[in-house]
Amino acid sequence: MSIKLLSLLAFLPILFSCSISKHKDISYLTEDSKKVDANLETPTLNIFQPKNKTDKKDPVLIFVHGGNWNSGKKESYGFFGRNFARKDVVTVIPGYNLSPDVNYNTMTKQIAEAITWVQANIEEYGGDGSQIYLTGHSAGGHLIALATLNPKYGIDEESIAGIILNDAGGMDMHNYLLKYPPTEENNYLSTWTKNEENWKDASPIYFLSDESPKFKIYLGSKTYKSIDVSVRKFTNELNEFQPEVEIDLIDKRHIPMVLQYFWSSSNRYDEILEFMGE
Repeated sequence: MSIKLLSLLAFLPILFSCSISKHKDISYLTEDSKKVDANLETPTLNIFQPKNKTDKKDPVLIFVHGGNWNSGKKESYGFFGRNFARKDVVTVIPGYNLSPDVNYNTMTKQIAEAITWVQANIEEYGGDGSQIYLTGHSAGGHLIALATLNPKYGIDEESIAGIILNDAGGMDMHNYLLKYPPTEENNYLSTWTKNEENWKDASPIYFLSDESPKFKIYLGSKTYKSIDVSVRKFTNELNEFQPEVEIDLIDKRHIPMVLQYFWSSSNRYDEILEFMGE
């Protein structure tokens, strides 16, 4: 490889970064939420903002990462934020505390607070507060769906323009945990607790209604069986309210379902922009 080519490759990240602004580690939790456990790191969010030359507000996409509810970090998904921002979408990536330090309820509360913060503040970053979309991969898909659909988290469903699920896990944890009760493996006992009522409370499928935001649903054809079963069941239930929604089946395994966004040429970008009406 020539020296000129190496120099060009080194310069490309700088060139591309000029088209966006990144705002790092912004606090989004309320003061009461920050006091839950002083020993835990307080999660923050990153914002990837297009550098527009007009006063036009851009649509907003909040992406929640996966990791089986016990791993992952927002810093790993900068490619997702940068690529959408270059397509004139203000992209927000919140972090959240993980199991075994917290359970599903605290995680979902944090994601709900991130959504609320975005609704109140995103216009300062060029975003259109009336065009907020949510997306998440794996556990992240579960958390954004539960935070929006379960009314106890306080999100007005009509304030969310749409939800994109990407190989989402946990859409019906109640049914799954009845068959496979939680153990210490994967910190599931800490995540879901022993209480069967919590399992239903944690399952987005039981909170679908006529008021639910519109959905777009991606499923990997080679994903885990538990995800395949859960997503198909969720979609069947959703069809009672949104009969037009079909599963977009992608020929990939679970992890590649999110890694495909590393390439800005992925068809997923155009599909999601079309879903957003852009």
